[in-house]
Amino acid sequence: MKVLITGCNGQLGTELRYVLNRGISELGPLPKALQNAQVTGIGSDTVDICDQQAVRDLVREVDPDVLINCAAYTNVNGCESDSDTAFRVNALGPRNLAGACRENGAKIIHLSTDYVFSGDGNMPYNEWDVCSPQSVYGHTKHLGELYVREITSQYFIVRTAWLYGYAGGNFVKTILKTVRERGLLKVVDDQRGNPTNAADLAHHLLKLAATEEYGIYHCTGNGECSWYDFALEIIKLSGIHCAVSPCTTEEFPTPAKRPAYSSLDNRMLRCTVGDEMRDWKDAIAAYMANYDRKRGEIRA
Repeated sequence: MKVLITGCNGQLGTELRYVLNRGISELGPLPKALQNAQVTGIGSDTVDICDQQAVRDLVREVDPDVLINCAAYTNVNGCESDSDTAFRVNALGPRNLAGACRENGAKIIHLSTDYVFSGDGNMPYNEWDVCSPQSVYGHTKHLGELYVREITSQYFIVRTAWLYGYAGGNFVKTILKTVRERGLLKVVDDQRGNPTNAADLAHHLLKLAATEEYGIYHCTGNGECSWYDFALEIIKLSGIHCAVSPCTTEEFPTPAKRPAYSSLDNRMLRCTVGDEMRDWKDAIAAYMANYDRKRGEIRA
């Protein structure tokens, strides 16, 4: 199988390349169809996914069986001040990729986000729940979903949340850096969601890639917590002594509204290829054990 990964140098793209090169993830072997896969990774410095012709040329040249789109403008506050860039990357980019995949008969796996929901509820969101984004980031990611759904039928739209991986920056690394430098920390405790290990997410994306179980998926770590709970677990596993106190979202205002409750239910996974996503505490424990050895280096 030939796999094309856009956004290949980010947390998820790096993990996908690493797993595909080895043929096995932290959760186990990949499907047979993806053993010895031919992998092409594309970063923004190589091809601009907002350039429709460049995307068509790329997909025609690589001729992938499946394209996994990890490219996105994820600076949530930056999206508020630069909505044009957010629209181009998060909406027009997926439109271009979906169109090129349709023309070449390829499947597309498009990554989306919990930010497509309002975050005003108190029960985990299902795949069929009505989207009501509250930020420019959420609106543009939702529009990207709509373009993919309208343009091709061979799609997997996979919403995830609170992602952390070995490559790039993330909440876990920020917490570790802060406590080492300051020895004290304040973390919001009124936002709840699902921490998601990039290794777990990559494994499930590749499980989907080997099927034709098209549709919308939620794929996050099992169980939920607040950012404060997550930070406490990270610090406990690190063995660093640090004073941590909870605070409210109002104490740290940001340009973009954050969802107060954005837990996702992995129902579609359970009902199709199976939900092997680890409990969030087990997943962060595994990450911390590996991170202590790897120090976050890019492993591909």
